[in-house]
Amino acid sequence: MTVITQERPTKEIKISWKRILLFIAIILVLVFCLAPVLWQLLTSFKVNEDISAVPTIYFPTRFTLAHYIELFDRRPFLRYIFNSAFVSITSTLLALAIGAPAAYTLARLNIRGKRPILASVLIVTLFPGILLFLGLLEIIQKLGLANNYLALIIPYTAINLPLTILVLRSFFEQLPKDLEDAAKVDGYNTWQMLIQILLPMTVPALVTTGILTFIAAWNEFIFALTFMTQENMKTIPVAAAQLGGASAFEIPYGPIAAATVLGTLPLVLLVLFFQRKIVQGLTAGAVKG
Repeated sequence: MTVITQERPTKEIKISWKRILLFIAIILVLVFCLAPVLWQLLTSFKVNEDISAVPTIYFPTRFTLAHYIELFDRRPFLRYIFNSAFVSITSTLLALAIGAPAAYTLARLNIRGKRPILASVLIVTLFPGILLFLGLLEIIQKLGLANNYLALIIPYTAINLPLTILVLRSFFEQLPKDLEDAAKVDGYNTWQMLIQILLPMTVPALVTTGILTFIAAWNEFIFALTFMTQENMKTIPVAAAQLGGASAFEIPYGPIAAATVLGTLPLVLLVLFFQRKIVQGLTAGAVKG
């Protein structure tokens, strides 16, 4: 008696070349974006001998905190951090405080000249801010605002305001109008409805927009370099660019890398802390789009 055994068909593993290419592309993009950050981070902890070594030492075996200590010993770096934080936070809050009512007005209320106003806001958004430099310089000199926080807060708020209005307007448009109708029936006026009902529902949009404006103000260089000439009024980008060595022929790569890391760390922590709100805001904006 013979027993016939049936062979089970082997499953064929299909290789998706599209997924492989996509994975490789993602890896290349990550390396391209993160390699400079990793290089600066490692350089900030390298000893001077490893920084100037030939051939280049990419991954050091000796680490030091001397470059960070030097920043705070030779320069008032805590003051630079305070200046950048104060100017960036204040301009961001002002942009949101002015931009949110303006965005709601353009999104919900029927006003004359609505389309020309939107077109003007869009054009201003595309307008290079550097072209305003000479005009702002004349205004700062006439008003005597040099070495004053207002010299940076006002331009930063004005430059970031159009983008704030456009982003928040798209979020206000996607909110159901039934909420506003119900609020009007309950006796809410426009300001009460905006502050007590609509703004709490657009917190992800406010966080996303606020972080964009904060980063733009934190990283700005030209205005801060020109309008702030006193040492105790400088911001981090200007202070990092003006770091000097012991002589005119020495480039302090270590302190510059340390200043870059300290200037970038608050932005990274800010994004990580509000990561969930940012994802919610971007997802809502994508759904709207």
